[in-house]
Amino acid sequence: MGLKKLAAKVVDYNERLEDGKASKIKPHHVEEVLQKLRAKSAELEAEIASASSADKKARLEGKLQVARTHIDRAQWLLNELE
Repeated sequence: MGLKKLAAKVVDYNERLEDGKASKIKPHHVEEVLQKLRAKSAELEAEIASASSADKKARLEGKLQVARTHIDRAQWLLNELE
């Protein structure tokens, strides 16, 4: 999901929030998720460094890329909330 799609989701969320159909996202909630994502990213990097097979290393690198993408999105959302 690109940032345009994520921005559209934020607009949708804001509309649901105004209608009383959603609860407010607090910045500390996003920060908690960011901490978990960063920890997972560090764990994956350590696993990649110790991976013995090329297949396992490739699979872990794919997971790391997904984690980094989620970190970027969470950081963007945190900036939008502040």
